[in-house]
Amino acid sequence: MRSRVTRALGTVTVMAALGFVTPATVAGAAAVPAGARRTPPPTIYIAGCVDCASGKVTPFHTATNHVGKKIPVGQEPFAIAVTPDGKTVYAVNSGSDTVTPINTATNTAGPAIPVGLAPVAIAITPDGKTAYVVNYQSSSVTPIDTATNTAGRPIGVGAFPYEIAISPDGRTAYVAGRGNPGTVTPIDTATNTPGPAITMNAFVGDIVFTPDSKTAYVAASVANCCHAAKVIPINVVTNTAGRAIHIGAPPRHMAITPNGATLYVTLDKAIGSVVPVSTATNKVGKPISAGNRPTLIAITPDGTKAYVASQNHSDHNGLISYHSVLTSITIATGAVSRRIVVASGVPHLLLTMAFTPNGATLYALGYAEATTLPGFLVAVDTTTNKASRHFPVGLSPSSMAITP
Repeated sequence: MRSRVTRALGTVTVMAALGFVTPATVAGAAAVPAGARRTPPPTIYIAGCVDCASGKVTPFHTATNHVGKKIPVGQEPFAIAVTPDGKTVYAVNSGSDTVTPINTATNTAGPAIPVGLAPVAIAITPDGKTAYVVNYQSSSVTPIDTATNTAGRPIGVGAFPYEIAISPDGRTAYVAGRGNPGTVTPIDTATNTPGPAITMNAFVGDIVFTPDSKTAYVAASVANCCHAAKVIPINVVTNTAGRAIHIGAPPRHMAITPNGATLYVTLDKAIGSVVPVSTATNKVGKPISAGNRPTLIAITPDGTKAYVASQNHSDHNGLISYHSVLTSITIATGAVSRRIVVASGVPHLLLTMAFTPNGATLYALGYAEATTLPGFLVAVDTTTNKASRHFPVGLSPSSMAITP
């Protein structure tokens, strides 16, 4: 049974709310000098539910590939985030209109924090002091003081907000609304006051900031109207939209290289591709083939590779076989180095991806659609481009957060 949030948002929006905008980064296993303090291996926290009336968060220990004891949270946990210091995980419970804080040292849940109606997304400031929760049915954002786990006064934003991104300098939050027309509402995080909504005149999707926090790129499209498939740059200083960048097909997900030079956009079409956009000129480069209907894209921390998730299928004498594929792209040349099958058989959906900071491992979270099979994690060695076996992580996963 689909949850009330899924029914309200629809398929494309759920994709964004489940983590397609800003994949988390995780701590790697880089060598440390003798006698130095070693960083413990990261833990992945996965939000999900079986009947959605009793939501759970599942910890997955990357050091042992072991699934820990499930942590009860509220109804329909839909989004999840971790503080930069790794001490607290916040689960957004769309069914009970609350957020549950989890102490990562003990894996115990604290008292639920009331927020607005149908919360669907969360983002935490780089300094870790404030978590912002997007309330879809309240058209508001609730700030949470992470030191006290108390909710502040709701911040009014555009109609039907469902996504949030915070600039790397922590000064500005942009909230995407799917009203008619679509909007992007800026929030000054120092004062928690919203600025005038920026009208997009299109369905607003992904939002990503350049590393210098000067520009945000917004994916925008109109159904069945390819000429309206575009990416819109926003000047973060003035909160004004620039000239639209036309990319030829509805954009699904975006990522920017660590040096800020290139924006990559996955295009939602049958014969899928990824297009590079120069952030200096906003010119579109040559498309790169990336499987059928590519969705997610993530770039390694060193900026040398991009991985694109897509769902392909093949027909063998009328027998259809489905494959979830990760396409590895060498950024310097734009060449596809390998296509990695991470799931096959029935249709699978990859929800989100995350690298270790040293780029050695990519984790992908997914599940088999229209089945009662458990969700899974798969790890990809980015040196060999080989995928691990599936690690089952419970039914109906929705999103994940990884401790630093």
